[in-house]
Amino acid sequence: MKPHNFMYLFKEGARNLFANKLMSFACIGVLVACLLLIGGATLFSLNVNSIVQYWEQQNVVVAFLSEKVGPSDVDALELTLSNMDNIIETQFVSKEETLERSKEQTYEEYAGIFDGLEEDNPLLDSFVLRLKDPSIIEDTVAQLRSTEGIFKVNAVTDVAHILSGLKRTVSVAGMAIVVILVAVSVVIITNTIKITVFNRRKEINIMRYVGATDAFIRMPFLVEGMLIGILSAVFAFFLLGFGYTYLLEWVKTNYTEQLPIIYNNAISFWDIAPKVFAGFSGLGVFIGVAGSGVFVRKYLKV
Repeated sequence: MKPHNFMYLFKEGARNLFANKLMSFACIGVLVACLLLIGGATLFSLNVNSIVQYWEQQNVVVAFLSEKVGPSDVDALELTLSNMDNIIETQFVSKEETLERSKEQTYEEYAGIFDGLEEDNPLLDSFVLRLKDPSIIEDTVAQLRSTEGIFKVNAVTDVAHILSGLKRTVSVAGMAIVVILVAVSVVIITNTIKITVFNRRKEINIMRYVGATDAFIRMPFLVEGMLIGILSAVFAFFLLGFGYTYLLEWVKTNYTEQLPIIYNNAISFWDIAPKVFAGFSGLGVFIGVAGSGVFVRKYLKV
């Protein structure tokens, strides 16, 4: 296609957009709403995953050492544990440290139960282990229990399974919502282009009679759909960005003491802004062009 023909078709597409102001405005509004819902669902999913990841990092396994393990054997055992695939951090806690922590965490009126234990400490040395993937915690616990020098392993496997399940559920639900909203947006764009094509049916028929190709006829409508997608993406991007930032600030101001984990682990919108804008632009153009192309193709087959 020659450059001047392309510019003509592009101008025709832009003219179509402004010639049908009411329908274009309605179409942009609906598409902005759909993109906001998609962006909101995506941000919600990212934030849930971030919070779940934080809790996963807190979900540790405690491996108690056998009394036969002496001070000279601790380093070798720590090396063995750190080389396990699912363990990313090891922290040795001596029985003296455990006793001191127990005293600090006990109510003052019961502190006397630890009197005299310093000289004959019945507690065990231990390793606090942080896992890479809590979903396979049972395999890791089994591996730890079979390790020489480990007397007992404490692990909350139910919490690990709940967190892993929540992460999968949010990811699947978020993807399903995005797919549904994209489908709805394509239908709406298609109906808008359908009205535009109907209003210009005489002009299209004349163009076909004088020998215009289907691609030449279709191009202005594709440009119109693309412009609708780009404008919708820009509006949705700034609305989502400022709205989400305001929501986080509101949570920080009113619920910081009650919800510190949520706020501290929330995703900053402007950190992912380039990816959001690229995603909105790509999705908006895809929906606009797809919606335009579907009906124009059907019309030209008539």
